[in-house]
Amino acid sequence: MRVFAIVAMLITLAACQSASEPEIVLEQPRNVTTYSAETFFTNESVFGNDISHDGKAVLVTSDKSGIYNVYRYPIDGGSPTQLTFSDNHAYRGVSWFPNDQRFLFTADEGGNELNHLYVQLPNGETRDLTPGANVKASFMGWDDDNRHFYVVTNERDPKAFDLYRYRADNFSRSLIYENDQALTLMAVSPNGRYLAVLEAHSNVDDDLYLVDLTYPTPKTILITDSETPASHSVFSFTPDSGALLYGSNENAEFDQAWRFDIATGERSLAYAADWNVTRYAYSDSGRYLVSAVNADGTTRVTITDTETGKPVEMPDLPQGNVTGVTFSDDESTMVFYLASDTAPANLYSYRLDGDLTQLTHTLNPAIDRDDLVTADVVRFKSFDNLEIPGLLYKPHQANRVNPVPAVILIHGGPGGQSRTGYRATVQHLVNHGYAVFAVNNRGSSGYGKTFFHLDDQRHGEDDLQDIVYGKRYLSTLPWVHSDKIGVMGGSYGGYLTMAAMAFTDEFEAGINIFGVTNWVRTLKSIPPWWESFRELLYAELGDPATDEERLYRISPLFHADQVKKPVLVVQGANDPRVLQVESDEMVAAIRDNNVPVEYVLFEDEGHGFRKKSNRITAQNAYVNFLNTYLKGSN
Repeated sequence: MRVFAIVAMLITLAACQSASEPEIVLEQPRNVTTYSAETFFTNESVFGNDISHDGKAVLVTSDKSGIYNVYRYPIDGGSPTQLTFSDNHAYRGVSWFPNDQRFLFTADEGGNELNHLYVQLPNGETRDLTPGANVKASFMGWDDDNRHFYVVTNERDPKAFDLYRYRADNFSRSLIYENDQALTLMAVSPNGRYLAVLEAHSNVDDDLYLVDLTYPTPKTILITDSETPASHSVFSFTPDSGALLYGSNENAEFDQAWRFDIATGERSLAYAADWNVTRYAYSDSGRYLVSAVNADGTTRVTITDTETGKPVEMPDLPQGNVTGVTFSDDESTMVFYLASDTAPANLYSYRLDGDLTQLTHTLNPAIDRDDLVTADVVRFKSFDNLEIPGLLYKPHQANRVNPVPAVILIHGGPGGQSRTGYRATVQHLVNHGYAVFAVNNRGSSGYGKTFFHLDDQRHGEDDLQDIVYGKRYLSTLPWVHSDKIGVMGGSYGGYLTMAAMAFTDEFEAGINIFGVTNWVRTLKSIPPWWESFRELLYAELGDPATDEERLYRISPLFHADQVKKPVLVVQGANDPRVLQVESDEMVAAIRDNNVPVEYVLFEDEGHGFRKKSNRITAQNAYVNFLNTYLKGSN
């Protein structure tokens, strides 16, 4: 009935136009099927791309069982085999062993982020390689002898990660680098001789060092010897361990790929673009070079055959982000992921002689992709005329005759970025008639170092104004209901959501997903394993020892009496970053003011929701809340 009424209105408008008036053309809304949260989250989420030594299978992590477990996906497209069977804790595959069917995986307990590293034997037996209470560990790669691998743990000192070398046959180990300065350990060279480490001085300046582990006392070499403040990252070592490939913004607005030749000590520019270089690495033999850039929120990958100097010819693929490119040992086959706004990431294998096979089919077949929405990259001017980018999702149901409510979505961080690619949370909201605008406020990564640092110690102030001006931009769109605009976000985005509700009167409703509400306490209670970048955090956000007054001023908890519109708060009880008490106190303070507030607490989750059932519960809470307080408001 709605479609026929709109068509009749269009005919009436056309008939009433005078000959001198421009023609009014109104886009007709398209009928779409609306799907439940259960339908959207029946999609499969997959990641992991390690190819077995025989080239026959990929080690993949999937949530098809309801929580993340490890699977073996045949590279020829055959049916996958589930390898782990956890019901409570998320298991994530790490690596096959180089010469057999054993594999490494990692897991924490209920989202507490205290990951241990495990091995699973061919008979299904598992062993914890990093036991101990309050231990956090991670895998650092294989030695090129294929008989040893490297692991970092903080078992000696909760604030510092030491490097251990494990034997693959009996899992005995030796400590090869004691990290007394709590530096960030970045990568180990294939021959096991060199370790790349990073020392953070502030959020605008850090230094890379190369540690030669062959000396009785490891010898340290400064790589980034410059008086110019700059930020760095590590891509990889070259296959022959002769050079370190690293990222730097020392000489440019965007991150570039640089090469440090270990024998000569020479640094040279390897690759640069008009956006951040996000990957620059060789296949194991050095035959293929994979480079990637973050181009306005979308990953662009180039694969170069170093023997010919020409790009590898790729098969025709749907539009989307290509990520996770990995080669088999003989380099005859590669695997990669492809994701778009309207389809979750799928894993493909590609024989370089031309055969392409899709290994996963992650979108729920009950969903018609035509009912989903592709984002438009748009920009608007903020309070100081700074141009702010964002991803705008327009529901198929929306036009000027049928304006829809809208939600500003704020990413985490600070310093994150909303990027193109499938997000069930967004698509479900859009499918139910909500416009979603994912604003990349100042301080977001991906747009150059100047933009990234514009919010330093201005959090809850200048970046909040970007959100406000994003809302005002939405209000100018004829297909958006300007009186029905809400705000939501997770982590730092949850903080900005609560700041928007406490410090402005712009939004009709807010959804705070494990967001900081008391910066003084949060910065005093950061997990010990964040010690290596404590100074970076303080430079970005403020030191609670010296900036407590400002941190108090921007913390929504201390201004809860200014929250006048409905709020939904969602929290994981095991969250080590944003403690449950943050949300408990915020909810209690809002209730004391007789403002509608809903609270969803997951006893078995941390900073992010690993179980499908919990994601569905949270998603239903979002939509029910918005239907009540945003779509249903007058």
